[in-house]
Amino acid sequence: GSLPQPLALRYHGHQFRNYNPDIGDGRGFLFAQMLDANGRLMDLGTKGSGQTPYSRFGDGRLTLKGAVREILATEMLEALGVPTSRSFSVIETGEELVRGDEPSPTRSAVLVRLNHGHIRIGSFQRLAATKDRTALQRLTDYTLKHYHGEEGGADAASRLLGHVAQRTAHLAASYMVAGFVHGVLNTDNINVTGESFDYGPWRWTPLFDGGFTAAYFDENGLYAFGRQAEAIHWNLVQLAIALRDIGDEDALLTAINSFAGHYQDAILDRMLWRIGVQRRSPDEDIAVVKGIEAALTAQQVSIDQFFFDWRGGQLRAAPAHERYLSDIYEPLRQALSGNEANDAASHHHWAASGPCSLHIEEVESIWAAIANADDWTPLNAKIEAIRTMGDAMSYQK
Repeated sequence: GSLPQPLALRYHGHQFRNYNPDIGDGRGFLFAQMLDANGRLMDLGTKGSGQTPYSRFGDGRLTLKGAVREILATEMLEALGVPTSRSFSVIETGEELVRGDEPSPTRSAVLVRLNHGHIRIGSFQRLAATKDRTALQRLTDYTLKHYHGEEGGADAASRLLGHVAQRTAHLAASYMVAGFVHGVLNTDNINVTGESFDYGPWRWTPLFDGGFTAAYFDENGLYAFGRQAEAIHWNLVQLAIALRDIGDEDALLTAINSFAGHYQDAILDRMLWRIGVQRRSPDEDIAVVKGIEAALTAQQVSIDQFFFDWRGGQLRAAPAHERYLSDIYEPLRQALSGNEANDAASHHHWAASGPCSLHIEEVESIWAAIANADDWTPLNAKIEAIRTMGDAMSYQK
């Protein structure tokens, strides 16, 4: 009852750096807004529930495979500490859809999802492009009030940009530490709340390979694994450009320049969290992170295997030791040698034979069971395994 009718949002956006003024929610509706137990705004919306005024030539539908992939992506990202939309439920519609990029006809579904917000960088770009300065100021003030608890004012634009810089820097760092490649980091796919959402050709990279891409159409690697921070920073600059008419340019530039520092801080936090060691002095923490980065860059083991083996700051099992005989791991050993004992590896998840990963081959296998035999057992088992890992990542005695 919080909205008079389902809401589809219109926006502009840079898509692979090409500006497009003719886009908007083509198959997504916002149905309701609510407050969670902490007083944070939550949006309850759908993906695939039909055409909107901005569907263009699309049918407004979502394939069941797309819904299953989004369930897997959001569950895995949540477990790995990445701010993300959540998949609330999936309803199969019984319709047959024709898609050019997968076997057709295929099954149709509606995904119900939760976000903290649906406002994109492209939402601000549209108002700037149409020169609606009044609406641009209103949107800025609204976003500050509802997502940051601040009132508007003369410096509202630069304050908002500062918040978005911090949140999107954390998002970029979270992607890197998780080994996740979003695939399509256009300005219309970046939420100003810093949540990851709109999952299309996503993948997890097996190795710490900066050139790994998720989308077959990303021929130049614009959104490759190692370029995601660059891409998100570029999008932040586009937000600053959109806010120039209502903000001080020097203050906006200061906010943009804060991204790098926020990103480095977030990389430090996320790396230490994932490997499961306690914070010490800044120099010691940096040495650990440099050791981790050197070890991952060697690409001798997968990202998931590495963090699984070193969870808690030390190699836990005999087979793991054989994987790390190279001298490339010596700086990491030295950096971790004085780490205080902790219970980061105490959860039963770490006694498993290997890490919980989510690479493309397994995703396709999970879908094949559903498509060929309507067998949801592999999906349910994977979700259980992912949630167990998520519990283990935050476990404390």
